[in-house]
Amino acid sequence: MSRHKRATPNRSLKVADQIQRDLAALIAREVRDPRVSLVTLTGVEVTPDYAHAKVFFTTLNPDVAGTSAGLQAAAGHLRHFLFKRLHIHTVPELHFVHDQSVGHGIEMARLIDQANAHRAVED
Repeated sequence: MSRHKRATPNRSLKVADQIQRDLAALIAREVRDPRVSLVTLTGVEVTPDYAHAKVFFTTLNPDVAGTSAGLQAAAGHLRHFLFKRLHIHTVPELHFVHDQSVGHGIEMARLIDQANAHRAVED
């Protein structure tokens, strides 16, 4: 029994990775909503019972709220396609969450460049 418990977290990671790969392809091919453009999936977290999945995304589209709404509107449709692809008993309900870490990283890089430029002027 202890062997099964050790394997479970690894399986969850594999399922999350597979969901991310499949969703990336499905969004590009199946979602026709104009609000959903320039989307990159950055990660998926699946609950232990596979009932829910948080799907983290970034977008170059300035209307993040619109992109999020478009993805959420397509969630049922995408889940239907996932059901055909995944070989698990329960296909999770999809919840799309904007991943702000990329934007924060870009802002930090900009601030560092600005501080370095300011320092170069003072020297």
